[in-house]
Amino acid sequence: MEKKTILVTGANGQLGNELRGLAPRYPAFRFEFADIQELDLCEPHAVAGFIEALRPDYLINCAAYTAVDKAESDVALCWRVNRDAVENLAKPAALCGCRCLHVSTDYVFDGKGLGRPYLETDATGPVSVYGQSKLAGEEVLLKHCPDAVILRTAWLYSPFGNNFVKTMLRLGREGRDLRVVSDQVGTPTYAADLAAALMAIIVSAEDGKYAPGIYHFTDEGSCSWYEFTREIHRQAGIQVSVTPVSTAEYPTAAMRPAYSILDKTKIKMTYGLQIPDWKESLACCLKRME
Repeated sequence: MEKKTILVTGANGQLGNELRGLAPRYPAFRFEFADIQELDLCEPHAVAGFIEALRPDYLINCAAYTAVDKAESDVALCWRVNRDAVENLAKPAALCGCRCLHVSTDYVFDGKGLGRPYLETDATGPVSVYGQSKLAGEEVLLKHCPDAVILRTAWLYSPFGNNFVKTMLRLGREGRDLRVVSDQVGTPTYAADLAAALMAIIVSAEDGKYAPGIYHFTDEGSCSWYEFTREIHRQAGIQVSVTPVSTAEYPTAAMRPAYSILDKTKIKMTYGLQIPDWKESLACCLKRME
């Protein structure tokens, strides 16, 4: 039987690299990995030609503009990558019957909190250019591919690229005293866990159990950025002074959600996922980085 093809875009980012690592465990599929060198998602004709030639069965879009603060001044490029590129993928994907899996963010919410974790059905209200562009990406994908799966995630880290864990390890090992925000609460998410969840959805689809829609996926538990830093240093054996500060004391170009814990009941019930606690996953990541 001919192998089903999975196209992974944004393949050189954190999530794309984790999917590369997972690919050998799924010999039933043929993976095609593309980043900007192979395919510029902002060029609609190039994207359409690429997808028409490849005719993938599944598309996992990991590409995104994620420089949250820079996006406030780099608005046009942020929207081109987070909205227009999604539309460029969605149109030809719909024409060839490709199922789309797309990664979104907790930043689609305003973060003012509801006294409970956010559900997929809760009202969105992004307070940054990044969040607004990612929400627009969700909307344009569902317009063209109503049977898509969108996974909103948060606080992503891995051994690859630039992320909070790597930054705190570097600063801690330099012996710097740190000031870290303590009044923004969310859930760190190991990119390897998100990659495994995406593959679990595709495997379920192959078993005839595909359920499109918006889902929330992070690791289990929650913490502030300050608590996250303390745990990173504790597990890595780093001893430096870390002082909790308020958002007001640490101004940034972009507003960030103060509360962005996501409720994962829907994805656990629908796809039967077992999700690890964020501290366990942090330990797995740090072990890989030794």
